[in-house]
Amino acid sequence: MTGATVSYPQPRLRLGRWALGATAVLFGVATLVEGGHVLFGGPAAREEAGNVVSFVLLFNFGAGFAYVLAGLAALLGGSWATWIARALAVATLVVFVAFGVHVLAGGAFELRTVIAMTLRSGFWVTQALLLPRVLDRRMP
Repeated sequence: MTGATVSYPQPRLRLGRWALGATAVLFGVATLVEGGHVLFGGPAAREEAGNVVSFVLLFNFGAGFAYVLAGLAALLGGSWATWIARALAVATLVVFVAFGVHVLAGGAFELRTVIAMTLRSGFWVTQALLLPRVLDRRMP
C-alpha cells in the first residue's frame, strides 16, 4: 500500500507569497484611489494632475483591479496569480512603449508618468518572475 504524501510550503516561501500578495493588493488599492481621483474628481482634480495621457490613466486604473486580484490570488496560494502577473507585466510594458511613442511624437506628458510606468513595469516583471518560485510547494 502506498501512502500519499502531503507537501506543505516552507516558511520562507509562505512569507514570500504573503509579501508579494500583500504588496500587489496595496499597490492595486493605491492605483485605484489615485486613478479614481483623477478620473472622477472633476475638473479640479484633472487640472491638478497636469498633462494626463488618457490611455495610460485608463489602463492603469483598470489594471488596478487586476493588481488586487493578482495579490489576492497570491495570498491564497493560487498558481493563477502567476498568469495574472505575467499578463500585467506584458500589458504594462506594451502601454509603456505606446506612451514612449506618444512622447516621441511630441505629446504632452508629466515626468511622474515616466517614473510611475517604470515602477509599474519593474514591479510586475518582478512579480511574474518571483511568484512561480514562492507558489511552487515542491521547492526546498
